[in-house]
Amino acid sequence: MSFLGHFQIFLFLYALLLLSAQSRKTEHDTESSDDGAEGTRWAVLVAGSKEYENYRHQADICHAYQILRKGGLKDENIIVFMFDDIALNPKNPKRGVIINRPGGEDVYQGVPKDYTGEAVNVENFLNVILGNESGVTGGSGKVVKSGPNDNIFIYYADHGATGFMSMPTGEALYAEDFIKVLERMHLLKRYKKMVIYIEACESGSMFEGLLKTNLNIYAVTASSAEESSSGIYCGYTYPPSPPEYNGLCLGDEFSVSWLEDSELHDMRKETLKQQYQVVKRRTRSSHVCRFGSEELLNDYLVSYIGTNPENKNFSLAALTASQISNLSLVNTREIPLLYLRKKIQNAPVGSPERQEAQKNLIDEMNHRKQIDQNIIEILRLSLNQSNVLDLLTSTRTTGQPLVDDWDCFKTLVKSFKNQCGAKMEYGMKYAGALANICNMGVDVKQHLHRQGNKTQTFFWFPSILSPFLGSQDTAAYTRYVCPDISLAFVLATDMTFLVHFGVDELPG
Repeated sequence: MSFLGHFQIFLFLYALLLLSAQSRKTEHDTESSDDGAEGTRWAVLVAGSKEYENYRHQADICHAYQILRKGGLKDENIIVFMFDDIALNPKNPKRGVIINRPGGEDVYQGVPKDYTGEAVNVENFLNVILGNESGVTGGSGKVVKSGPNDNIFIYYADHGATGFMSMPTGEALYAEDFIKVLERMHLLKRYKKMVIYIEACESGSMFEGLLKTNLNIYAVTASSAEESSSGIYCGYTYPPSPPEYNGLCLGDEFSVSWLEDSELHDMRKETLKQQYQVVKRRTRSSHVCRFGSEELLNDYLVSYIGTNPENKNFSLAALTASQISNLSLVNTREIPLLYLRKKIQNAPVGSPERQEAQKNLIDEMNHRKQIDQNIIEILRLSLNQSNVLDLLTSTRTTGQPLVDDWDCFKTLVKSFKNQCGAKMEYGMKYAGALANICNMGVDVKQHLHRQGNKTQTFFWFPSILSPFLGSQDTAAYTRYVCPDISLAFVLATDMTFLVHFGVDELPG
């Protein structure tokens, strides 16, 4: 072969080498956009709870971080919110370690502590995704500095309810506020495409009737707007969490489904639509839902979460029907009860640990019973209806948002949470009923009265004649008690009434 022939072969091989190197760079560092420009992949991970009993949320988030890092995303482009009270918690049988499945590897190691403790709040979260550094307080100060060629992935694991997601400190993240920020990001061209995964009860209500289809945002939720999600790898499920975890749930069903799928397969070959189908099939306790821009369905997951080079020889394969049926689950709102029952079962008879767990279980059951009674009475009295079942169970037509008057809804939710106890994960299931009060046109006004250092909150319902501050000769009242808080319903002979929170005596 002539020198020219050898030189041509050399040039050909060199060109292939350059193309291969460029391909690897695109897969691991940046994402190539349609117009040839390269953008950055950003990720925001949020565990919106605290306390050891909610172990699974931080486990889910830490697991997601490990997948993103192995997928090629850099720490500078991953922002993590978690209270960080699990790994070193005295109750944790493996101090400094968090696992997301039985026998699983430590997912806590190396996770950046961007926003922890009191810095995990809704204001910081919204300012972070907006890229507003001046609006962030505490934490690392890291924000999403994205532009029009960048893709953003948001994953939020938490307790939820109809219309909002919890935060471990401060106010909740309401659907209306979240959507407004997303729309503002679109207006400011802060991203090219965005994918959002949410793990929570009633998480579909965060987008139902709210997320427009022209924003280049694709969202997947663990459940519809009206149902709970479930925990997995718990003490009463198969496969169970190790005995030393006392029945604790190590993960959430929806989250574990997409996380385990992502860590096994080549994300260059799996699309958003394919993962949705896999996760929906595996998530048996709730209806996995998708919202937003369906144009993104054929995008490969590598564009958002990267891909582990070790997975390049794996082909897409879902769990078999028998494998799925063998997995057992726990309704999210029953997890605290099952955890306490398992602690009682595992503790020696007569031991302080057993007695404490028994007391905590009784307190939790009484707390739930009282919340059930209170919400039913609130609905019956507030709307002057004896049949409250419709108010508790009725939902809006598919495609409609949860509520039209968000100010009314926020007022009711905040007061119900504030006055009926700090631990309101169970009571959050009644958020839909509170929305129904607003949807029936009740004019809810909040008046703050101060007696010394105590704030009194009054809700007026003028839809039933005119409200009043009851005169002692006509008012009759029934008292219902939330834990540590007095909740009195004041009734009058003319059927007007006032819901009166947080006051020990009737106003004179």
